[in-house]
Amino acid sequence: MNFSLSIDANRGYRIAVSVFFFIAGLVFASWACRIPDIKTQLHLSDAGLGSVLFALPVGLMCSLPLSGWLVSHLGSKRVMLIGALMYPATLVMLGLTASVWQLVVGLVFFGLFSNMCNIAVNTQAVGVEALYGRSIMASFHGLWSLAGFTGAAIGALVVSKNMSTFTHFCLIFTAALLLVLMAHRYTLPEDEKSDEPKPIFVVPDAAILKLGLIAFGSMVCEGTMFDWSGVYFQKVVKVEKEYVTLGYVAFMSTMAGGRFAADWMVTRMGSAAVLQGSGILIATGLLTSVLFPHLVPATIGFLLVGIGVSSVVPLVYGLAGKSKTMTPGMALASVSTIGFLGFLIGPPLIGFIAQAASLRWSFTLIAVLGLATTMLASQTKKM
Repeated sequence: MNFSLSIDANRGYRIAVSVFFFIAGLVFASWACRIPDIKTQLHLSDAGLGSVLFALPVGLMCSLPLSGWLVSHLGSKRVMLIGALMYPATLVMLGLTASVWQLVVGLVFFGLFSNMCNIAVNTQAVGVEALYGRSIMASFHGLWSLAGFTGAAIGALVVSKNMSTFTHFCLIFTAALLLVLMAHRYTLPEDEKSDEPKPIFVVPDAAILKLGLIAFGSMVCEGTMFDWSGVYFQKVVKVEKEYVTLGYVAFMSTMAGGRFAADWMVTRMGSAAVLQGSGILIATGLLTSVLFPHLVPATIGFLLVGIGVSSVVPLVYGLAGKSKTMTPGMALASVSTIGFLGFLIGPPLIGFIAQAASLRWSFTLIAVLGLATTMLASQTKKM
């Protein structure tokens, strides 16, 4: 009877934490799919948009020590609740921006609360995974991607209906608030305790650094898809307004599906082979969209990119958790920090390259990073 109750409790924790992953993915996707509209509204050039997007990494870096301190002192549950409420609230603020400086300030806070939510929800996920005694991290990240797909689909709908950015973001905030109210009481009440001090910053060893670089390359690709896919379809593929978000939706759909299949693929092929194949798919998809900038081949290319990046982060996190030189928590923190910097720093750099050359050259550079992921992945066989 006690065992049955434990199983039910564990399932409840897993569902509740999944809801918070869904909230995080929904909020970010809602921002990403309206970037072309905000760019047009504020009359930003490609380089101008790239400069503005640097505010996100600034918010991230400000959040790293703050979030670590808050989680260790208040617990991941409280910090997750704060982040899950303030993250969509900041999204509403972005919908009200009428000048570049307001957008920059809003993005700093957006990045700060995004990472606060990310660190706390992943801490909760690690705790739930420990209760299950097996890997379930990929399914959590799959929910984040599924939320991204949902957010992109909603974005496509509201854009086609000419709904204002502010109204759209208010709807997302309302949905997030309702989900928080339903799920917060079922999350893990306490984190695993330890008498040993937990440093916020950790210098990674060579093996962890390689995993971090793999995550960095993959998440640069993810960030590029989130922030620039709509602009790419608008300026390079030159589609009608109702198809601007098609590439993003294509990318998110295959990334979500691939993450739910990640555990099965690793069992059949091994993590190194899956990571190597992922890099090849990323490069192939991006080069397809660059060489054939038309609706159908570009959409197919973005589908391939989604498949390619889908498994990388969950697999890298899993390998990092098996580190023999660092504790799982420290290793995950190191890899996550390196990877997430790629997610946020990559897109602004794309803007500068696009201004100096073109978006097609920018996407070619990201394809090269995909191939670098394949080369680095071969080293994971030794880990």
